[in-house]
Amino acid sequence: MNRPALFLGRHFQDHVIVLCVRWYLRYCLTLRDLDGPMAERGLNVDHSTVGRWVLRCAPELNNRVRREVRTPNRSWRVDETYVRVAGRWTYLYRAVDSAGETIDFMLSPKRDALAAKHFLQLALWRAGQVQPCPYLNNVLEQDHRFVKKRIAASLWFRSVDGALRTIQGYEAMNMIRKGQVSWLAKEDVVGQVRFIERIFGLAA
Repeated sequence: MNRPALFLGRHFQDHVIVLCVRWYLRYCLTLRDLDGPMAERGLNVDHSTVGRWVLRCAPELNNRVRREVRTPNRSWRVDETYVRVAGRWTYLYRAVDSAGETIDFMLSPKRDALAAKHFLQLALWRAGQVQPCPYLNNVLEQDHRFVKKRIAASLWFRSVDGALRTIQGYEAMNMIRKGQVSWLAKEDVVGQVRFIERIFGLAA
């Protein structure tokens, strides 16, 4: 069987891996919450195994989804929120456009001018120019909720690398959920599932 390189050496079937990763990133679940649904399908999947799948697949999901999303508009909202990592607070910088579409994000150990400048340079490099205007962050503050709810459900993170990899998956799933894929409707849940399967090489 010719498996995508991402799944080589994995004991479980590719579609099982993608299903667990998709459910974990999309819904407010802990890794242990997936034990039951998998057991109902006759599969004994340890939560630590699912955790390894997430760390492996989430960054790849983010990279592949970004190839398919629309270009954001030129009115941006930029803000930071906090994330607990290995018992310490770190800061998640995020930017969305005026329509609420995700532009970029960055995890930083510090909340200072240098970190903010670095994030803006990164976002501008990805998306182009923008005009500054304060006091327009209501859209972004609402958008924080999707990511923060999933972070809280995950019971926080043990390492910066694990946090960054997982958050990449949360943000990618958020972009899909919001309908940012240029040809895929926001309401088309089945289409979104098929899209994720396709970008992981599971569907024609």
